[in-house]
Amino acid sequence: MDNDIYGHVNNVNYYSYFDTVINTYLILQAGLDIHGSGPIGLCAESHCRFLAPLVFPETIEAGLRVDRLGQSSVRYGVGLFSEAKAEAAAEGWFVHVFVDRASRRPVPIEGAMRAALQALLEDASR
Repeated sequence: MDNDIYGHVNNVNYYSYFDTVINTYLILQAGLDIHGSGPIGLCAESHCRFLAPLVFPETIEAGLRVDRLGQSSVRYGVGLFSEAKAEAAAEGWFVHVFVDRASRRPVPIEGAMRAALQALLEDASR
């Protein structure tokens, strides 16, 4: 996942960064067990707006918020930042629908998962 032929991180990797920051938060703050939890989040939709190149080996920082929290879905807002710049290199959103691991049918977001997502809800600070 180093720099591509054009000298920067290829755009498809930005989606991987989105996925990583979201799942890291869910594992650390909501107790998600990626191998054994009943409900899992499946990506239903994603979008990225590229604003500036990211270049390996710089450190990339990510910002995460929750834009909307529904009964079984959540829309995250994600920003990616180069280590030395205050402006975002990319911004986007990512929608998870939480489903039962076995049946793949939507399930309500409850307990520690809901609390962790509620903590990032943008409107919660207003």
